[in-house]
Amino acid sequence: MRAILDIVLIILDLYIWLLIASAILSWLIAFNVVNTRNQFVGAVSEFLYRITEPLLAPIRNLLPSLGGLDISPIILILLIMFLQRVITYYIYPAVF
Repeated sequence: MRAILDIVLIILDLYIWLLIASAILSWLIAFNVVNTRNQFVGAVSEFLYRITEPLLAPIRNLLPSLGGLDISPIILILLIMFLQRVITYYIYPAVF
C-alpha cells in the first residue's frame, strides 16, 4: 500500500511541474517569444493545455475576474501541496 501512496505522491509532483511548464509556456506565447506555428511548440502547448485545463477550469470559474492575471495555477499548486502533506503526515504513517 505504501508503494501506491509513493506513486500518487510522484504523480502529484509531476503534475506540479506540468503546471509550472504550462504557465511558463503561456507567458512565452503571450510575449511572442515562441511561435505556436512551430509544430513542436504547438504540440507541447496542446499537450500541456489538455493535461492542465480540466483541473484549472473549475478553479477559474470560482475566482473573480482579476483582469489579465490568472492565479488558478498557483491555487491548484497550493491545493496539491496540501494534499501531499495530508498523505505524508496522516495517511502514510497509518498504512502498515
